Amino acid sequence: MPSVEIGKNVFVTQAEALQATSERLGNEFEESVRMIMTTSGRVIVSGMGKSGIIGNKIAATLASTGTPSFAVHPAEAYHGDLGMFTKGDVAILISYSGETEEVIRLIPSLKHFGVKIIALVGNPSSTLGKNSDLVLDVGVDREACPNNLAPTTSTTVTLAMGDALAVALIERRHFMPQDFAVFHPGGSLGRRLLTRVRDVMHSPVPCNIPTNSLREVIMTITQGGLGLTVIADNGTIQGLITDGDLRRSLFDNQGLNGVTGGDIMTRTPMTVNENEMFSAAENTMLKANITSLLVVDDNGILAGVLKLQDARKII
Repeated sequence: MPSVEIGKNVFVTQAEALQATSERLGNEFEESVRMIMTTSGRVIVSGMGKSGIIGNKIAATLASTGTPSFAVHPAEAYHGDLGMFTKGDVAILISYSGETEEVIRLIPSLKHFGVKIIALVGNPSSTLGKNSDLVLDVGVDREACPNNLAPTTSTTVTLAMGDALAVALIERRHFMPQDFAVFHPGGSLGRRLLTRVRDVMHSPVPCNIPTNSLREVIMTITQGGLGLTVIADNGTIQGLITDGDLRRSLFDNQGLNGVTGGDIMTRTPMTVNENEMFSAAENTMLKANITSLLVVDDNGILAGVLKLQDARKII
């Protein structure tokens, strides 16, 4: 069989397993979200081998979306790291078989500490399943591996279950983009979400008065280098003229004689407050299909111009 067909079969197998798992979600998932939401402690994720790798990702996703969380290696936990667990914590233990020795050995100590256990297992009747407070079934009919041995489909489903928990918690916590940015200040996404309009706007702004001739308007736009000029009176915005407005005017009037800035300006240009988050202003421009926004201060006075291309400054 060609490799492309093999690859396609893997996607189909895993997609079917994900669909089947979604249809099994029920009360225990709801209770798991509620348990994590109401805990006074942290969420500690643990698993061996591939399950441990998936657990690391689940813990990282939870931590970055408002749920205090970290991963612990079960073998290391049994040799001292159990001190990381405290009463009020919730443990997410991952073992597809539900019989992984290093994971099972944690159960008595966690119960002694008063830690609640959510199990991600492929066999709810396993030792882990029977000794957990809640069980989330990540069982699959078979792995995508042709020998049905290498964790493939099962790890995908387990990862998706962790993502499902994280997204449900995002909704429950009303976790917003600004909150996400607080946990990601070093990346381009964090910078974008934390940046305010005033941080990237262009100022001073090219301006004209309504009685200026079209020739004077063209000179101002050319010298300003922003592709626009604002028609204003002592900072009070009266209109906006862009390169596009000029082209349309030249086409309609077949010349410049007698045409003033006031004749061709857009009289109600969109504006944004200088203290608004840049991400919100960017969304406004994208939805309105415009490339510029006039920026005003708290008194409604012209403060600058925001260009859609300014997003590049933040990346």
